[in-house]
Amino acid sequence: MNAKKLATYKRQLETQLEELLNKAEGTIDGMESQRSTFPDPADRATLESSRYRELRIRERELNLIFKIRSAIKRVDNGTFGICEVCGGRIDDKRLRARPVTTMCIDCKTEQEEMERRQRK
Repeated sequence: MNAKKLATYKRQLETQLEELLNKAEGTIDGMESQRSTFPDPADRATLESSRYRELRIRERELNLIFKIRSAIKRVDNGTFGICEVCGGRIDDKRLRARPVTTMCIDCKTEQEEMERRQRK
C-alpha cells in the first residue's frame, strides 16, 4: 500500500479515536453532574436503566478504541492491510468499510462460518 493511502487511513483512524475519547469523557462528566436523590423509586430506576444502557454503549466503544489503536500501530509498523491469517492483502474496499479489520474477506467469512457451525 502506498504512503498516501496509509496516511489517509491513519488520519481517519485518529479522527475516529478522538471522537470516541471525547464521547467517553462527556459520558463521565454527564454522569457526575446527574448525582441526585430521587424520592420516587421509579424515577431512580429510570435513571439507572439509562446509565446502564449508556455504559454498555461506551463498553462497546472501548473495544473499538483498542482496535483503532491496534490499527494505528499496524499503519506505523507496515502491517496495515495485511491479513493476519493468510498473509494476503486486504482489499481497499474492505478497509474503507472497516479500517480496523485484521482479516481479508475470505478469512473472515471462513471464521464466521466456523463459529456458526460450532453454535449448532
